[in-house]
Amino acid sequence: AVVSTQSTGKAEEVQKTLKAPSKVILLKNMVGPGEVDDDLEAETREECSKYGEVVQVVIYEIPSGVAVEEAVRIFVHFKRIESAIKAVVDLHNRFFGGRTVRCMFYPVEKFEALELNPQAEEL
Repeated sequence: AVVSTQSTGKAEEVQKTLKAPSKVILLKNMVGPGEVDDDLEAETREECSKYGEVVQVVIYEIPSGVAVEEAVRIFVHFKRIESAIKAVVDLHNRFFGGRTVRCMFYPVEKFEALELNPQAEEL
């Protein structure tokens, strides 16, 4: 029974993560505050281009007042929604540099308006 509970939990998490797909994904907890370097954008673009054409990568660091894993927000805008879906399925909960990456869809209209701070539905 314990095993089925865990797999059900994982299935529910995947379902929740795939809710409201968008061409923009948000990666959290890839790096901590102050760890953003000149290579991060290029590395993220290269990694994500495995899933499809990347239009834009935006790295947004929140100066203070949030948890360490929320401080650096990496947005990846894909040309096609199918690419974004593949990226979220593959990257969510992936281990990167000793951290567990959190990946989710982000509303295109908020991204285009540069509303990059945490949204109520994320927390």
